[in-house]
Amino acid sequence: MALYYVAHRLFAAHDRALGAYIAHHLARRFGPDAVFLPFCDTDEENLDHPCKGRRLFELDSERLARIDAMVAILHGPSLDDGVCMEIGYAAGRGVPILSVTTDFQVYGPTADTALRLPFPDPLLQHVVDRVISVPQLGPPGGEGDRFERFLAQNLHAITRVATEVADALTDWPTPGPAMPPPSVNDQPLAYLEPSLYGGASWTAQVSDALRAHGFATHHAERFTNAAADPTLTASEDWTALAHASLAVVDIRGPETPPGAALVWA
Repeated sequence: MALYYVAHRLFAAHDRALGAYIAHHLARRFGPDAVFLPFCDTDEENLDHPCKGRRLFELDSERLARIDAMVAILHGPSLDDGVCMEIGYAAGRGVPILSVTTDFQVYGPTADTALRLPFPDPLLQHVVDRVISVPQLGPPGGEGDRFERFLAQNLHAITRVATEVADALTDWPTPGPAMPPPSVNDQPLAYLEPSLYGGASWTAQVSDALRAHGFATHHAERFTNAAADPTLTASEDWTALAHASLAVVDIRGPETPPGAALVWA
């Protein structure tokens, strides 16, 4: 039996409810034992353990090590770093990743660019195998006051997303190759992921220190090279990460950026 992991933001009731709705829809199609839903299946609300965070990490990692596909729920410009780490873990193993969003926002390197991406970090676009996006509300009409009708329009979009996810998993592609082990070269490669909140001096200092110890370095360029297509530089960053024997990630800032969380995994 295949096992599907539903990765979602955990910290608010509406995020957990959306994850539970999609997991419930998948369980009706594939069976309850085919779906793993964090927080719910680890009983996080009631888990009593002297090192609860570590125990939850172990429980989630145990499932991540044997899943056949991941459904990752991603919304908004500030993506959940925990979900992005789960995506990075799955991508490194070659596990197919299906992303789900009802976000009507799109992103690009500049305001006037013709390039429109579903996520603020193009590295996510590169590692995710398929994006299911339903940004529109459902059809107007129905009964009740205007708020009830508006709620029905939003629930219609969520139902459509869940149905499309189940349909996609029914005919899911075979897993891709796992990230290869680091290349064995005379000069090892170090991958550097700078912080989006600044840190040019950090990059220079870390690069100098690594080169002094015999490393070649690759600096993530999908945000720093404004003249390049970010989808191409994201691919180059991921390829460099696959061949690196060391990754150094700057996680400074009010939150861990999504690409940094993905690389960190």
